[in-house]
Amino acid sequence: MNAPEPRPFERLETADGSSTLLHPLFKEAYSSVHGALTQARRLYLELTRTHLHPKPRVLEIGFGLGVNLRVTLESALSRGVRLEYLGYEFAPVERALLESVEVPLGEVARGVWAQVLERWPGASRSLEPLRLLGEWGSLEIRFEDVTKAQFPRAWATAIYLDPFSPAVNPEPWSLEVMRKLHRTARPGAWLATYSVAGSVRRNLTQAGFEVERVPGVGKKAWLRASRSRSG
Repeated sequence: MNAPEPRPFERLETADGSSTLLHPLFKEAYSSVHGALTQARRLYLELTRTHLHPKPRVLEIGFGLGVNLRVTLESALSRGVRLEYLGYEFAPVERALLESVEVPLGEVARGVWAQVLERWPGASRSLEPLRLLGEWGSLEIRFEDVTKAQFPRAWATAIYLDPFSPAVNPEPWSLEVMRKLHRTARPGAWLATYSVAGSVRRNLTQAGFEVERVPGVGKKAWLRASRSRSG
């Protein structure tokens, strides 16, 4: 008996007019159906105060479709600040899927994204880190299991915690990973995530973060956490 054909990714139009994809295995969208761009801007960019930071260093768990990267890069370029961005993605999608999800970008950001697409690993490529460097800043995407990855110590000014939900993808939300995120956060760094699950709040708190609920879009709340300057 032949194995069933894998189901394709489904394209979804979100409430703010931007698009995302529905993962065929997890049955979850990569971004909020209430607004993919709204989530990237308000949850990740603004709640972590990356849109105000003079030297932003962002670590992202769950690079996904690169929407958070593109929104953050465009913000940094608009302010004339250099961005350092480190993303982790365990299961990269095909390049054609990345190309199918558009984000409004200026000329420089479009050029950086074009380089990402050009170097994106294909089916026959090894999953070596993708690295870019330019006057705009630096980008590294590591295709690793975050439970085994070694994060840089005291590096990040912001952490975007954006893997699929704990219900279907529990490993990136574990206490072990939260402790590693606390170690990679600089004093005063902010972490943001869409999940308000009790286990996520407890693990973040136990790892040393100060955690709070904040109003979200189209749902009750998001989570924001901080590493104290003295902790």
